[in-house]
Amino acid sequence: MPSQEIEVLVIGAGQAGVAMSDHLTERGIPHLVVERHRIAERWRSERWDSLVANGPAWHDRFPGLDFADLDPDAFASKDQVAAYFVAYAEKIGAPIRCGVEVRSVRKNVGRPGFRVETTDGVIEARYVVAATGPFQRPVIPALVPAETGLPQIHSSSYRNPEQLPAGAVLVVGAGSSGVQIADELQRSGRKVYLSVGPHDRPPRRYRGRDFVWWLGVLGKWDASTPALGAEHVTIAVSGADGGHTVDFRALAEGGITLLGRAVSHNEGRMRFAADLGKNIATGDANYLSLLDEADAYVARNGLDLPEEPEAHILGPEPDCVTDPVLELDLAAAGVTSIVWATGFGVDYSWLQVDAFDENGRPKHQRGVSAEPGVYFLGLPWQSRRGSSFIWGVWHDAKYLTDHIQIQRGYLAYDQQAALAAEGAVL
Repeated sequence: MPSQEIEVLVIGAGQAGVAMSDHLTERGIPHLVVERHRIAERWRSERWDSLVANGPAWHDRFPGLDFADLDPDAFASKDQVAAYFVAYAEKIGAPIRCGVEVRSVRKNVGRPGFRVETTDGVIEARYVVAATGPFQRPVIPALVPAETGLPQIHSSSYRNPEQLPAGAVLVVGAGSSGVQIADELQRSGRKVYLSVGPHDRPPRRYRGRDFVWWLGVLGKWDASTPALGAEHVTIAVSGADGGHTVDFRALAEGGITLLGRAVSHNEGRMRFAADLGKNIATGDANYLSLLDEADAYVARNGLDLPEEPEAHILGPEPDCVTDPVLELDLAAAGVTSIVWATGFGVDYSWLQVDAFDENGRPKHQRGVSAEPGVYFLGLPWQSRRGSSFIWGVWHDAKYLTDHIQIQRGYLAYDQQAALAAEGAVL
């Protein structure tokens, strides 16, 4: 016998799960949210100590609640973000049950719904929402064998410079995480090598407005698909120290040695692709094109925003770009640890339904999966560029709730027809 029956089961109580609960509650749809740890656990325990949100508080939030005691243009710390979701869950009375891990989800045979086995018993659910987000399985490329003895950690396990052994550090990956970690390590007195791959590099602020505002008014958050070949291109932007534009030239001037994309390792030597100059140039082009689009928007709409001609001026390329290091003897360079800021993969091994492609990625349209009754929430590019951001997931949750409500309407028709038939027989 099942321990509980519920109409909608939401798995995960991070930003996606709380957003989904908000909309389900608004529609009066019975649901339960289960979370194996605590609300917003990844913000609590899978981020480095000094992390702040990459967007200002006025933007990286849900519509129904502001950040408490935080200037709208400031950047919330990871603890403030976690506290925000706890407060939001309390505000809406979200039915969240923490400390419950989902072990398997299987489709019922011969009847609607799903059988969900958890550490707290069996739950029967008509609909299941996988709100576990995009950061499920840390990815470390199999380049440096563990037998080398060189300490290697993923950015999700990095906390602070004191965590690493004394010596230089190689940081692989130049998205928001890699850049901020490399900068923090360099400021702590470490020698840092930073492997830079393809990236977008927006200005943190331009003409008095944050880049999130510019991406909004220019319609870039609503892009439905990434440019061809840019599906995994990261955004190099930082909210640290009050927010600043990521400038790889400035990082090099500060002492960080920039390298191309890491491609192989052999006998203590790491080799890098000869693509550093190209990656920097492509990031610069992205940066300058956004400035040009912003200037055109200001002129077209007659806005009174201060000009910033100096923002268009790029400094000279550092020596490490013009004369790139293609091979690094890690021991000779004093490198005693590697931080891999190389992103995450998905792990839906517990969701045993026909909703995945041959690579284990969800088959879905805006979060509505190929398996009727199963939904995904919090995926990158789920419906738009902004889907994996705090505000974006809230809007995607509304779409999924609308879809569930429509399906409930069809089921209600079937139930009414069955009652009518039963009445006719009687």
